[in-house]
Amino acid sequence: MSAMKNSCLLIGLLALYYLLPLEFRGLWQPDETRYAEISREMIEHGSWISPHFFDLRYFEKPVGGYWINNIGQLLFGHSNFAVRFGSVFSTMLSALMLYWLSARIGMTRNAAIAAVIIYLTSLLVYGIGTYAVLDPMLTLWMTAAMSSYWFATEAQGRRQSICRYALFGFFCGLGFMTKGFLALAVPALVIFPWMVKQKRFTQVLIYGPVAVISAGLTCAPWAIAIHHEQPDFWNYFFWVEHIQRFAEDNAQHKAPFWYYLPVLLAGSLPWLALLPGAIKKGCQSSANTYLLSWAVIPLIFFSIAKGKLPTYILPCFAPLAMLMAQYGVELARTKSRTLQINAWINIGFGSVAVLAVFFFLAPWGIAHKPVYAPQEINKVVMAAVIFMGWALAGLFSLNGNWLRAALCPLVLALGLGYAIPDGISNTKQPGRFIDHIASNLGESRYIATNSTGVGSAIAWRMERSDIYFYHQEGELKYGLSYPDDSRRFISEVLMADWVKQHRKKGNISVVLMLGRDESIPTSLPPAETTYHEGRMLYLFYGALP
Repeated sequence: MSAMKNSCLLIGLLALYYLLPLEFRGLWQPDETRYAEISREMIEHGSWISPHFFDLRYFEKPVGGYWINNIGQLLFGHSNFAVRFGSVFSTMLSALMLYWLSARIGMTRNAAIAAVIIYLTSLLVYGIGTYAVLDPMLTLWMTAAMSSYWFATEAQGRRQSICRYALFGFFCGLGFMTKGFLALAVPALVIFPWMVKQKRFTQVLIYGPVAVISAGLTCAPWAIAIHHEQPDFWNYFFWVEHIQRFAEDNAQHKAPFWYYLPVLLAGSLPWLALLPGAIKKGCQSSANTYLLSWAVIPLIFFSIAKGKLPTYILPCFAPLAMLMAQYGVELARTKSRTLQINAWINIGFGSVAVLAVFFFLAPWGIAHKPVYAPQEINKVVMAAVIFMGWALAGLFSLNGNWLRAALCPLVLALGLGYAIPDGISNTKQPGRFIDHIASNLGESRYIATNSTGVGSAIAWRMERSDIYFYHQEGELKYGLSYPDDSRRFISEVLMADWVKQHRKKGNISVVLMLGRDESIPTSLPPAETTYHEGRMLYLFYGALP
């Protein structure tokens, strides 16, 4: 009966967390608009080999993740739901793989369902799993690879071993095609200490080459095709996207070694009290040691790297969810106070967040620059309701079923889009601003912007990729360095002349994201029409004879 109740809870959570809100939240720039536009261009041009962004060469990632995003747009059209479908689909498959592995390692059905519930409602998993980035796809293939390796260790005989190691290599290859060499390095690093402890080194020496060959064969058709189509892809992708990002001082998103500790703690909500015991439980059996290695080794690996983002440690949460589920089921049997502590953590988190909204973030708050403006009282109330819901769900789990903590982020999932301050949505979700100027953009022969994120939002909304970039190259620097595409960049000193010359051929729209308190750049000539909202600025230059 308990398993049936938990299954119903799981089905309801899937709909409310992962399906219902997708269409009703604006796309965030730069990530969601970038991946939406790259896939749109792939489908429009029918070229699924070489990634392009604004029709410029864009070699930051392989194509596997884009292919999954392409399927979402082919199935559901030009919509926010379609853009995010790939992430949700990958997260659901990861959860199914997690359930399968839970059964393989001897967990009860109740514990396996609990593992899926914990995984899908952990704050980091939910936040990234409904956000259009490539990390949920990478997590899917890493979860599948790590599950396949465990499957391989259970093989009986040579034939089974060969097939299962080949399956392991196949999923590693798909991970490589999604995000590169990390998908090959991380599983090897995870497996090695467990393999040594379990004295399975000989087995890996015999069958490991099968996995390597399988991974190579999985990647080879596309790897050869991209080399033929874009001969410099591998040079850029290996040296810039891997070596520089991992180790060099100029790596993007630099952060200290301890960066992931608060990310891990916050990302584990609403299950935080289970985390210490789950880690301790990882030392109690061979299977749990495997799960612990899977959780900890990537965390250490990405902590060593110079460049860091919260999304990088998403693959750690599948094994953590299994460990926390085992621990939680054990605590429920013994009626441990730890589950009550978990409930109180959620009650406290929600209550403190409500106080922070009213006394710091609200326009009457004591913060030097409140997040909400005076006219945004309804959004202040919505933000408070979100965290009140979190606290109430924590209270609901205090003396009942501990899995009710899964309801803590529910109001957040449904109401977040209505609580984002205008100051944030104006720049991070520029879709509304673009809707206001869409008619003028549609009549413009030329569109220029100083922001890649805003440019991708325009390209996605207007379904055109011929955007020009003013003053800043950003992540397009490599693509704009090609002689045939360099004309798409306009330096600040040449902007006035560019406008003067191109007005002879048609209307020009310039969309700028200004810095805080920044005025209209003096390098731009006076516009016929100006529209200013927050930090977003639109300038229209009509065609001249």
